[in-house]
Amino acid sequence: MELSNSRQVTLDLERLAGLGLVTQEGGRTAVAEDFRAIKRPLLRTARAATIANSNLIVVTSALPSEGKTYCAVNLAMSIAMEMDSTVLLVDADVARPSVLKVLGLPPGPGLMDVLLGEQADLSDVILKTNIRTLSVVPAGRADKHATELLASRSMSRLLADIAGRYADRIVIFDSPPLLLTTEASVLAAHMGQVVMVVEAEHTTQHAVKEALQRIQHCPNVNLIYNKSRATADAKYYGYYD
Repeated sequence: MELSNSRQVTLDLERLAGLGLVTQEGGRTAVAEDFRAIKRPLLRTARAATIANSNLIVVTSALPSEGKTYCAVNLAMSIAMEMDSTVLLVDADVARPSVLKVLGLPPGPGLMDVLLGEQADLSDVILKTNIRTLSVVPAGRADKHATELLASRSMSRLLADIAGRYADRIVIFDSPPLLLTTEASVLAAHMGQVVMVVEAEHTTQHAVKEALQRIQHCPNVNLIYNKSRATADAKYYGYYD
């Protein structure tokens, strides 16, 4: 699973900064500072390797439109700024993929194509970006059995392979919402760390509790309180472990 077959793509960093995303040239914005705080305990856990697959981090939410993709991309961008970390960002929300759209990239083959056997290896669908430490795996082609494939043995084998071969890399998965499909919790079960995004003043306490019940078997669960407007500048994010 080497990167020799990966394609090179160029991210428009000025465009991403304009969207409020973390970029290397974006300076010390409020969002950048928030994600510096968010990533630190995740990196400590990943590097300590005291739990299985600690370098695999899934970002999910209870319901759609809570900002999980936005948080997954920002987390990946922030970790990519670390001096000794590389990041692989995987769009695993195969029913409603949006990572490439956020990044301003055209659709292409990805995770689903590997699971369907249409691409021989993950390296065939990896997009190597102009940020040296960041690579992306698209969701890939749509398929009516997408959710079943996420819960398949092929996915389990692929995740074990990723965790083992990329032991020195942080791999971030943008997952489907937990309360929409059972496959989201199945995917989370393979992860060493879970980040659940909760939309401020929108997601009900009942939804949060129900979602957390579905990942109670996960060894490390963190929450991001997203879209908080507690202050004029804090348009997004607060962090709770």
